[in-house]
Formats: sequence, structure tokens, C-alpha cells
Amino acid sequence: MAQPAYVQGTLDTLLTDPAALSLVDTTFVVLDLETTGGAADGAGVTEIGAVKVRGGEELGVFATLVNPGERIPAFITVLTGITDAMLAPAPPIETVLPSLLEFLRGAVLVAHNAPYDVGFLKAACARHGYPWPNPKVLDTAAVARRALTRDEVPNRKLSTLAQFFRSAVQPNHRALDDARATVDVLHGLIERLGSFKVHTLGDAIEFAKAVTPTQRRQRHLADGLPHAPGVYVFRAADDRPLYVGTSKDIATRVRSYFTASEKRARISEMLGAASRVEAVECAHSLEAEVRELRMIAAHSPPYNRRSKYPERVVWLKLTTEAWPRLSVVRKLTDDGAAYLGPFSSRRTAELAAAGVYDALPLRQCGHTLSVRTPMPACALAELGRCPAPCEHRITPELYAATAALPFRTAIHGDPEIVVAALMGRIEAMSESRRYEEAAVLRSRLIALLRATVRMQRLTALTRLTEIVAARRDGVGGWEIVVVRHGRLAAAATSPPREHPRPTLDAVRMTAETVLPGPGPVPAASAEETERILAWLEKPDTRLVETSGDWVSPVRGAARFTHLLNRAEAAASGKDSAVRSSVTDRSDDARSLRL
Repeated sequence: MAQPAYVQGTLDTLLTDPAALSLVDTTFVVLDLETTGGAADGAGVTEIGAVKVRGGEELGVFATLVNPGERIPAFITVLTGITDAMLAPAPPIETVLPSLLEFLRGAVLVAHNAPYDVGFLKAACARHGYPWPNPKVLDTAAVARRALTRDEVPNRKLSTLAQFFRSAVQPNHRALDDARATVDVLHGLIERLGSFKVHTLGDAIEFAKAVTPTQRRQRHLADGLPHAPGVYVFRAADDRPLYVGTSKDIATRVRSYFTASEKRARISEMLGAASRVEAVECAHSLEAEVRELRMIAAHSPPYNRRSKYPERVVWLKLTTEAWPRLSVVRKLTDDGAAYLGPFSSRRTAELAAAGVYDALPLRQCGHTLSVRTPMPACALAELGRCPAPCEHRITPELYAATAALPFRTAIHGDPEIVVAALMGRIEAMSESRRYEEAAVLRSRLIALLRATVRMQRLTALTRLTEIVAARRDGVGGWEIVVVRHGRLAAAATSPPREHPRPTLDAVRMTAETVLPGPGPVPAASAEETERILAWLEKPDTRLVETSGDWVSPVRGAARFTHLLNRAEAAASGKDSAVRSSVTDRSDDARSLRL
């Protein structure tokens, strides 16, 4: 049986990623409309001309007059030569649309000042119930503005460009002739784009947008990168990391830095300083996220803003003195003290400490107290806000039972005593219409409760020696992780349609050895452990093996999550119902009983 001489190729059938298709291999439909000169309201089209081309060869032509259903203004007749008598027997736009949309199917739509033509076609489709196919669009006027200088052409009119590129057909305000002239302009512009290292459809579309000269000059940095999850590193000429990022598709993400959508000034500066992009492929997105965090922490790239200094956290420490006090410290040690945190800043830690002082009779002074020698009390004792252990008004045993033990219980178990005390004070302030003071107490409650919820959640995972988990990757394989003491020790993806057990066993054998340590984040940053927690808590994640029970306190801080969310919404002004009154007695009481 004889094979057909020509088979129409489209973007849908030729390539999974149309943007990567070479301009030579791309099928274009170059279109022009003539209209009555009105707004794009679904009517007003008088003539359609379209030429389908690929690789410089004409594949088809579509041309028709269209009855707009209204009289043509005289100046339009003078401009185009189209009269009402010519349009009277012509089909209406709703009759023409099906065949035009079929002609456009799978091709790139090209037009001169494309928004005008596309606007009329989209409006017509919407008016007559046809779905707009949303083709990729290339505007020859926009490309010409980037590719040609003022010395070459005084303006970007179609007639000027057709003359510059020596088009065989001069535009005359008739749709098909203008479309043919635009074809010659398109081919001339494609030849010119080669000097800008623009060879693919995606590059041409982005070139037409308002990209900076730096983006255009450095576009080659995105060449040759893998379409895989991982981490990318922009490096300077001396190999210093300038910026570290992560993506499920490294090549696509890096390419986006050289498009018009990237408008950040600091990124533009970074692109100018970069000399190459290094790609680190990862098994899956979680490994990529963790590697990004570790690389940012290790190198502190100048153009990264977040996650640069994970060591700059602080802790709220309950000291081990006879009369313990709260102290903001930089390091957590295994000294038997109670720690709350980590906090991202000293200010947040002090805000949480103020909340503790509002709820519990902990001393606020920084003195080292002697069990033998008393010392004069401060003003807080006179105001009744301190039990005055400095004057030995309270024994170490009673102080431990009424102040130190409740704090330890609150941060490691049930924080109800602290939350109830703060909510009682907030409610009293609110009823007295002392809303500013109530808002201050609310901010202290938020800082304290957020830190407690976070620490208990982290501790539940980091106390486990090992967790092995897996989830489907969407293509028939399994994403596998080995987590030890809250640190990602190994990651892999099993091959599609194969049992994951061999991959899992191999990963466990080669996983990093992680030693236990004190505190809720003994082996990794809090941000890394939280990323792992988010992955493990997804509904489709399966726990394969654990070294122990992954549990949280039954009456732990997590039961106040709803209260915390409401308080944060009120503080940010996003919840008008909460904002109108600082507290709601019924909801808060119900939260405390959970």
C-alpha cells in the first residue's frame, strides 16, 4: 500500500514540549483579519485570510469574506475596498468559525499586532459558543521591535517591514494579501533571530516579550540542563555559588529566569554575574528540597534570602537553678534544662517568655540566687507579679511545683494551664474594652503556642531512630525516603512496574548514619525536618517501617491548633469575625476542653 506523500504534523503530535520545537519544524498559521473598525465584541469581522506554512513551505490557505451583520463604515470601504454588496452573500462568522478553528488546530498562530486579531476571534468564539483552542501566539510586530533597530526601520508597521524584507506581496488591507506579506516578514525575522541564538518556538515567544539585555545575553546558561527534579546552582566566574534553587524540572525552571516573567531586580543582577549553572539531579522533589536547604546553609549564597543561616536560632531555656528562670540562649545542650524552640529571632523568644510570665509565677530577674543568702526584692515583687524567691518568701520546692513544673509540662505535654491563664487575661481585658492590651497578650499567646506546637511536632519525629516511607511517583514507581532522627538519610525512586523492595533495601544499606542528640532537632535544621514531616503527612504516603511509635501527647499542644489559627487570623486582620472581638468565649472554651 502506497504511503501518503505528506502527513500534516502538529504541535500535539510532534513533540511533548511544543516550546522546544525548532522554528524550522514548527507549523505556523499566519492570519489577518479585516473588520468594521469597532470593538472586539464577537462581531465586526469582514474578511479572514490565513496561510499555513512550515519550514518555508506553504501548506494551505484559508480565505473568506464574512458578513458582519452590520453596515460597513465609509472610511473602512475606502481603506479596504470591501463594500456591503460584496459581503451580502458571504457567510456569517458563526458559520466560518468551525472550519477556521480546524485550520488553526495544532499550529502556532502568527499575526502582526496579534492581540487585535486574537481579541476578535476569542470574542466571536465566546459569543457563538465555540471553545477557544488557546493556541500559542507569536506577534511579528513584537518580535520586530526586539530584533530590528531604529536605524534599520523607522517603525514596525507591516508595510514598512514587508518593504524591508522585500516581500513578494505588499500589504493592501485585504486579509489574504496581508497574511502573505506577514509570512514573508515572519521568515525574515526567523533568519534574524538566529543571531540572537533564538532557535526554538519557546525562545521566540519569550524573545518577543520585554526581556532585558542581560537575560537575552545569558540565555545560553539554560542550555543542556536535565528535565528532572533536583537543585540548580548559579555560579560566578570564580565558582562561588550565587543562588541556589530547586524544581521538579530543572531545565524548565532555569529557563524561566530568562523570560519576561522574571522581574526581580536582585535576580537580574545575579544573572549578570553568573557564568554557569550547575544541576544536581535528585531522586524526587523531597530530596531536592532538602539538598537545597543544606546547600544554602553551607554556602550562604548572596542572592538567596531565606534559609541562609539556620544556626541563627535561639531557644528559651528554663535554667537548672534552685529557683529557675527563663533565659534566651543560642545553643541547646544536654544539661537537664527545659528548652522551648527553636525561635527564628530573639524578639519572638522574648515575646513567648512574656506570655509565660503572664501565666506562671516565674521570676523575671537575671540574678543568680543563693539558697542561703537572701537579697532585696525588685519592684515586681511589690506589685505582686513575682513570688520573690530572692527574699526566700517561697521555698525551692514550692517554686518548682507552682512555676517550673507547669512550664515543663506545658512545653512537653499539656499546655492548658498556660493557655487558660492567658485566655482568661485576654477575656478580662476585652470585657474592660482594653483592646490594645488584649492584642499584646494575644501576640504573646501566639508566639508561645506556635513554638510549643512546633516543638512537640518535631520531637515526635526526631525521637525515632528510623522511619522508612514511600509514595507513588505517578509514573509507576515509588518515591522512597529513609529518615533518621528527623534527618533525611537516603532517598531513591524505584523503577516503574517493579517491586520497590530491592530498591528500598539497597537504600537502607547505604543510608547516612545519624547519631541521636538532645532537643527537638538533634540532627538537622528545623526547616529540613518540617519539610520531611510535610511529605510524610501527605495522604498517599505509606509508612513502610519504623523503629518505634510515631506519637504525640494525647493532650498536647496540637489540640490548640484551631485556637492558634484563629488568633493568627485576628492578628493579621484576615478574619473580621475574630478581629471584631479579641476573643469568643464559646469557641475558646470549647478549645480548652478538647
